[in-house]
Amino acid sequence: MDNSLIIALDFANANEVEQFLRGFAGEELFVKVGMELFYQEGPSIIHMLKEAGHRIFLDLKLHDIPNTVKSAMKGLARLECDLVNVHAAGGKEMMMAALEGLTAGTTAGRTRPDCIAVTQLTSTSKEQMNREQLIPVSLQESVLHYSELTKEAGLDGVVCSAWEVSLIREKLGTEFYTVTPGIRMVTDKMGDQKRVATPEFARNVGVTSIVVGRSITRSADPVASYQQWMEAWKGVK
Repeated sequence: MDNSLIIALDFANANEVEQFLRGFAGEELFVKVGMELFYQEGPSIIHMLKEAGHRIFLDLKLHDIPNTVKSAMKGLARLECDLVNVHAAGGKEMMMAALEGLTAGTTAGRTRPDCIAVTQLTSTSKEQMNREQLIPVSLQESVLHYSELTKEAGLDGVVCSAWEVSLIREKLGTEFYTVTPGIRMVTDKMGDQKRVATPEFARNVGVTSIVVGRSITRSADPVASYQQWMEAWKGVK
């Protein structure tokens, strides 16, 4: 998963996805299927993307009691996605159960999907976290705590903002994945994100993979925008 650019397919249905992907015919992409799309189309959207040869991050952010998450992950493993996730706020026991379910559900001879945990959403500010979650520390402290808990549970990495990555790499090593949404070009609008960063900044601090959505999917020329993003992310002049 190192140095991947993951395209967030934040579309309402499979027809919109097919229309978007036509311009990328023959190219292997790493794409993210989130709640909006998966809840409309179900497993069929995963099958369609796999048949087209794309890598898939199934972004459902599971957060429930350990046994429920374990059973859900056992089922999701059969879809053979490359990456899945949970909420770290569910706790260490829940994350360990998620990993058990993934392992149990992975077909013999196949590699289990990587599993990462959401720390604090990139749409969350420190003030929101302090006031609404009653967590009286800095965002960096909260994200690092969740990251340490995630590693203790045996998961492969976390979802965080680029601003926490240096500290995570320092404390937990370079093999621990950091997947970061909230990536914007200097000219882009922030939208509903608060802790944003440029692809150049993300690359320089050692982010494993970035997630980019509307800047590519809502572009007048998605293929050209994707190439521009790849050049910025890879440092191509």
